[in-house]
Amino acid sequence: MLFDLKGKRRRVVQATYLTLAVLMGGGLVFLGIGSDTQGGLLDAFTGGSDSDSSNNPIVERRLESAQERLRANPNDQAALAELTRARFQLAGDDADPNTGLYGPKARPDLRAAAATWERYLGTDPQPPDPSLARVMLQVYGEFGLNQPGKAAQAADIVAQEDESSSALLTLARYASLAKQERKAALAGRRAIALASDSQRKVVKQQVEAIKAQSAAQAAGGGGAGAAPGAGGGAGGAGGALPGAGGSPGGAGR
Repeated sequence: MLFDLKGKRRRVVQATYLTLAVLMGGGLVFLGIGSDTQGGLLDAFTGGSDSDSSNNPIVERRLESAQERLRANPNDQAALAELTRARFQLAGDDADPNTGLYGPKARPDLRAAAATWERYLGTDPQPPDPSLARVMLQVYGEFGLNQPGKAAQAADIVAQEDESSSALLTLARYASLAKQERKAALAGRRAIALASDSQRKVVKQQVEAIKAQSAAQAAGGGGAGAAPGAGGGAGGAGGALPGAGGSPGGAGR
């Protein structure tokens, strides 16, 4: 065997193998191979790996494409809608899939989506895109920016296209949270009128729950939380009826 050699030749061979072992081990550490660490010493010099540059590169490319189109035409409705959706989806990268709560890293994208939505509405679309309005129900909902007045506006757009008990309950709920009592009452009555015989009792209960929440708020006894039995998620209208919203990052994809 090699290490049965004697004298200087043995020491030379041993030193050679030891050097190779050090170089191989150092190379693995340098490249971040075989450890739990992301990257290695190489990333420390290059500023990290390319995979860390974006959590959602496909959405990032859509966002950049929409921004490029808006530089050519600031009133491009399709580009504004696409940019709004892209911002909303990026915000979903920092949302709890179980609770729907957005984390602090999602806030800039939620605010950017709201700003682009306002620009979109400023172009006077005829009519506004109801699927995009559903996205904004989540952006403006309790788990997002918590702006019930803006959420009620988006719910109104949805209800104009989808005049169902579910959509109208969502409108009634957000209008009530925004203290738009007349709009809430009208939406609630319409939701009951449109309900099927099998659902009418449940819809009435949900409308009453919304009214009770509004009365509690007026008396100073409650905040802008979800009405009992009216669903916990942004855009949800109740457990018995399909809501107008969905989980973060799920609408408008």
